Amino acid sequence: MRIIAFRTLREFWEKPEYSDSEISLRSWYHDAKKSNWKNSNELKQQYKNASIVGEGRVVFNIKGNKYRLVVSIDYEFQVIFVRFIGTHLQYDKIDAKTI
Repeated sequence: MRIIAFRTLREFWEKPEYSDSEISLRSWYHDAKKSNWKNSNELKQQYKNASIVGEGRVVFNIKGNKYRLVVSIDYEFQVIFVRFIGTHLQYDKIDAKTI
């Protein structure tokens, strides 16, 4: 999978208040990059706690569910678009299906 954009993840963990997310986000990034999911069922085999919230939209729990990562996945072209990373409180203020 190609992930757009790593920079969004890096900029998040570089903020002092979110620095504890770096190891978990790097781990997710490297695992997702090596993946070759053809559909959401294959993704769920690897990430059982991921939530499928709409057409290609997936919410991952990061760092023991302290943070939420919302991505849009194009399985055909093998591309993941990072749409949101934040705390649960920040996540509750967005619509994961449209962000």
